Amino acid sequence: MGTALTATPGVRAIGSTDPAVARTRPALVGLGTAVPATSYSQTEVLDYFGINDRRMRLLFANSAIERRHLSLPPAGADGRPVTESQGDLLRKHSSVAIRIGADAVRRCLADAGLQLSDVDYLCCVTTTGMLAPSLSALVAGELAIGPGTARLDVVGMGCNAGVSALSTVAGWSAGNPGKVAVLLCVEICSAIYAVDDTMRTAVVNSLFGDGAAAVAVRTPASAAPEMPTGPYLLKFAGTLLSEFSDTIRFDWDDSLGKYSFYLSPDIPYIVGAHVGDLVDALLAGTGLARTDIAHWVVHSGGKKVVDSVRINLGLTRHDVRHTTSTLRDFGNLSSGSFLFAYQRLVGEGVCRPGDYGVMMAMGPGPTIETALFAC
Repeated sequence: MGTALTATPGVRAIGSTDPAVARTRPALVGLGTAVPATSYSQTEVLDYFGINDRRMRLLFANSAIERRHLSLPPAGADGRPVTESQGDLLRKHSSVAIRIGADAVRRCLADAGLQLSDVDYLCCVTTTGMLAPSLSALVAGELAIGPGTARLDVVGMGCNAGVSALSTVAGWSAGNPGKVAVLLCVEICSAIYAVDDTMRTAVVNSLFGDGAAAVAVRTPASAAPEMPTGPYLLKFAGTLLSEFSDTIRFDWDDSLGKYSFYLSPDIPYIVGAHVGDLVDALLAGTGLARTDIAHWVVHSGGKKVVDSVRINLGLTRHDVRHTTSTLRDFGNLSSGSFLFAYQRLVGEGVCRPGDYGVMMAMGPGPTIETALFAC
């Protein structure tokens, strides 16, 4: 690309990797996900929109995605999908996000053995729609969460926002031991679709799906350090590659009268060139090497992005199996993708005491965010 690739990772430590100390740190104590009821194969999406362009059909076919849950526009009298205005898309984002977001929180709390009344802090993440009142206020109202619950909304950060927000939630939890924080990532990516005859929109439309994921975080109170059960969050590190800021972006499309998302084909190479240094920064001072990491929970950013991360970190396909299966079954779920992959890790029951893992997500900026956890 002709430009030197440099980055200055920002490291944010929660605590030591010593096992005894780690168990006093913020823990992931519950997890829940939710998706719209309707799912589509790649061919079904193409056929519904009447897309017959050979290049676009090959793009969809080679995405490593089999199905995605989507909230597509209804069919009109002619059987074709109606054209949605920007207002229609925002209303769709609001209604679907509240519904599946609330479902994800309920499932998360049930998994943790907690009640809605136990929630002390709610952080909501989304990039696919602007809401006022905010998503956290609307979800809290839907769930009848107490009016005194602290809230935070993270809007517009993109696919890396879930890990970024997890750092903030972990910091709040560390400062409020014994209390329950919930992070909710909700992305209705079908509410940012623009459909035209360009490869630019085809790339986006071939990749993203709708979904919500919630995780409960709790730090042991000093009087009851055994209280949380779940992986402990130890350290976070991220990097902003602002010299490539135009490679992932939202633009307003005057001809369509709506926002259009853009992904540069250079993204896999930019991520790959920086991911090794960032992981090394995350592990610096811990006594851990990359080979000591037993579990890799990577954002399902797309086949080429996942392959670039895997190759540049020296990982096996087995190491990223949770990511590739998430991509296969759901597509790219933006900020919540890493939690869907983490759910598959949890479901395997292979995270043993003494194991370490890394969570990772990439998004606009471009930004790469990582988190180190101990089982």
